[in-house]
Amino acid sequence: MNLKGQIIQAMREYFGNDQKRINHALKVLKYSEELFMERKSGDEDVVVAAAILHDIGIHEAEKKYNSNAGKYQEIEGPPIAKEILENIREFPKEKISEVLDIIAHHHHPRKDETENFKILYDADCRVNREEG
Repeated sequence: MNLKGQIIQAMREYFGNDQKRINHALKVLKYSEELFMERKSGDEDVVVAAAILHDIGIHEAEKKYNSNAGKYQEIEGPPIAKEILENIREFPKEKISEVLDIIAHHHHPRKDETENFKILYDADCRVNREEG
């Protein structure tokens, strides 16, 4: 199984039967890949991993804070994503920190963002608009 497939599988296993979260992540991935190709910039491994795992902290946020608010997802997501990515032998270890940084503020852009962040942010906003 390729790298993207391994990350998707790990995300599916983590979310279990939460098809809403799985579908959201896969839509964000689809748009992120399209934007990556259109813009011809960024790092594909980082974009793909961030897209698939950007909301991975939502269940933990709901458990701990009784809320799925973005600020709580941003707290809870990075440790879960780190464990997932570290368990995928083929994922480049030097790229994990950027993926975690994106997840840690994906609802709150900073002044100067990387192209990888911008791709994920734009794709997530598009899906959130579509999902209402």
